[in-house]
Amino acid sequence: MLEAFGFSDPGCVRTNNEDYYLLAPDMGLYLVADGMGGAQAGEHASRIASETVAEYVWQAQRNDSAVLEEAFHAANQRVIDEAQTDSTLEGMGTTLVAVLENGRELLISSVGDSRAYLLEQGSLRPVTEDQTWVNEVGRRLGIEESALKTHPMRHVLTMAIGVSSPLHIHSYVLQPQAGSVLVLCSDGLHGVVDEKILGETLNHQRNLEDAAHYLIDAARAAGGPDNITVVLLRVVE
Repeated sequence: MLEAFGFSDPGCVRTNNEDYYLLAPDMGLYLVADGMGGAQAGEHASRIASETVAEYVWQAQRNDSAVLEEAFHAANQRVIDEAQTDSTLEGMGTTLVAVLENGRELLISSVGDSRAYLLEQGSLRPVTEDQTWVNEVGRRLGIEESALKTHPMRHVLTMAIGVSSPLHIHSYVLQPQAGSVLVLCSDGLHGVVDEKILGETLNHQRNLEDAAHYLIDAARAAGGPDNITVVLLRVVE
């Protein structure tokens, strides 16, 4: 069983919010999406991808890693189809990271660079792996981290929902201890707020709502250059 809280903020630069999050405890489903595209396309992509995943899981009436991946594929095709029928939505896409409860297991799937972290026994670690040029190309070329932070390719995704077919999904299975906290967030948070601050906040702010707002405020204090979304999930008995 999970205790959950989510919050999204447009940040300090953008006037619209292309992020989307969903808390569906009745299905054991939680997700964060970060849309991209011109005009309102990014908002549209993140919303319909999230809604498609929720609809698919609900209709499947089962919670396993296969159904979560199938839901991601369905979301990918729906975003592609929507863009093909409306020229104003051309080029839209979205990242997506989702958690599905399956008994004591937490099933996680991700596409793009929205992330999941796990805080367990006071230690924070990343769960997901970014599908980005920086992670898949830059680091393998041996480019230093300091240079990657300002590299012109630093915002380039190598995979996103609605951009390509076939879709490459990263999937993970966790069995976290009671009291552990899982974090889902867009790069408006993890790209701005240091992981050390993230871990310290979760260790010291026991109330999930307070912790979420503290992290949003920290991202805004650091300039808030992008939309900021965080979903916090605490494992309870």
